[in-house]
Amino acid sequence: MKTFRFAVISDPHIALPQTIDNTVSRFHMVEVSIAALEKALTQLEPLNLDFLLIPGDLTQDGEIENHQWLHQRLQKLPFPCYVIPGNHDVPVPTSNHEVVGLAEFPRYYTGCGYQDSQEAYYTQELLPGVQLIALNSNAFSQDHQQLGYLDQKQYWWLEKQLKLYSEQLVFVMIHHNVIEHLPGQSHHELGRRYMLDNANQLLTLLKQYQVKLIFTGHLHVQDIAYHDGIYEITTGSLVSYPHPYRLITADYTQNQWHLTIESHRIESVEGYPQLAQQSRQFLGDRSQFFMTRLLTLPPLNLSPENAAKLVPTLQYFWADVAAGDSKFDFPNFPSPVRYFLQKFSHFNHPQHLHFQDNNTVLKL
Repeated sequence: MKTFRFAVISDPHIALPQTIDNTVSRFHMVEVSIAALEKALTQLEPLNLDFLLIPGDLTQDGEIENHQWLHQRLQKLPFPCYVIPGNHDVPVPTSNHEVVGLAEFPRYYTGCGYQDSQEAYYTQELLPGVQLIALNSNAFSQDHQQLGYLDQKQYWWLEKQLKLYSEQLVFVMIHHNVIEHLPGQSHHELGRRYMLDNANQLLTLLKQYQVKLIFTGHLHVQDIAYHDGIYEITTGSLVSYPHPYRLITADYTQNQWHLTIESHRIESVEGYPQLAQQSRQFLGDRSQFFMTRLLTLPPLNLSPENAAKLVPTLQYFWADVAAGDSKFDFPNFPSPVRYFLQKFSHFNHPQHLHFQDNNTVLKL
């Protein structure tokens, strides 16, 4: 296989109208979830794609009827679709009468990568010479707290797959971030919950078998990060600004794979004629608490009084981080704050990408 084309949609958070949680503190617009997904799929269906990847958070909060609706919709696509669970999809270890548990997740997505599987991870030949390894990064502590973690059983399985497909182009898909996309993400209180707890172990194994591509979601930002020969492409949420999805063309020329990445946005849906502006405002209106914590937590450790002076200027900071390719500078801020925020412009970007989180070409 020398050329193929596929799409990535992440974190669609499907919520049927009767299931919508109207909590005022949420940061994503689940009320547009079905309309945004339908519009994205309508744009993708005529393109003769080879497959679609969805790296988790398929539903609002694991509701059975939302999983059922999404599975039925994906089954109607003219191309294969492969999914994995996100933390919102499996909020409990085993199902109850309202939500899907991790143990039962595979049977809700038969045909979307899962084939009579008892595990929430799998491998699938995408095309001759191209193999998907779809991992489950959801786990539970003894007191049933959710974790982003790969257990040892899954690692043993993964290494067997990597040995078996060592001569092929391998895509790894996982919900939690494996490479940092934000400054100090794996150590910061606000960022580490989006990271895989044992990310370094996974990166070591992937490097050993020369895997170069990871596809993730969870963080709701458009970003391409790089670490030691491995690219991680995280895709923003379809229900959060800027409502993106990705089209990727893979082409093998001159003994090397080239991935041409294009990002597209859902600009409007019924009831939201200016979705981008409305959702950017939606994030901005809810940003005060988040930005205050960013400024008052380590490494900045500002006092609440000093943070309050800066927060109004940062109303749209997170929305602009989510959009990708944004450059930040706040010359009137105190130097430590200014330099910290500047890092969000280029953190973990390979120099040759020129800060291109949305549209670029990767050479593998």
